[in-house]
Amino acid sequence: MRLAILLLLLPLQAHAWTFTPGLICRLSHDTNQARIELTYDPSKPLYSVTVSTPKPLPHENIFSMRFIGPAGRMISTPRHTFNADGTAVTAEDSGFGNVLDGLQHNQIAEAILGSTVIRFDLTDAAEPTAQFRACEVAAGA
Repeated sequence: MRLAILLLLLPLQAHAWTFTPGLICRLSHDTNQARIELTYDPSKPLYSVTVSTPKPLPHENIFSMRFIGPAGRMISTPRHTFNADGTAVTAEDSGFGNVLDGLQHNQIAEAILGSTVIRFDLTDAAEPTAQFRACEVAAGA
């Protein structure tokens, strides 16, 4: 019986928001359809957000993120790139306050390219996002 309960919990843990400290800090979340990963390199400083899917994404001129919840907002950029096989889109900037606020204070995040909308549940994202915000250059780096 305990093994059955443990097996039921394992898939839930695989889909949790995860903060990984290091010289470059990471915040990531996987779903059955997509992955979102934010990085922060405090030595530059430079933030990035990458959304990836198993199939190629439409190569649209605008990449947007919409946050649904009490602090809802929508942000967009024409400054994004696609990886070689078109399955990932990345946006970079020296400041990510709006993105981090959106992740930390809402229920749903949507990555949008044209009519393609990729949803991410933000349940349990607040604490890992707070840890990601506190990322600093490691001593001696």
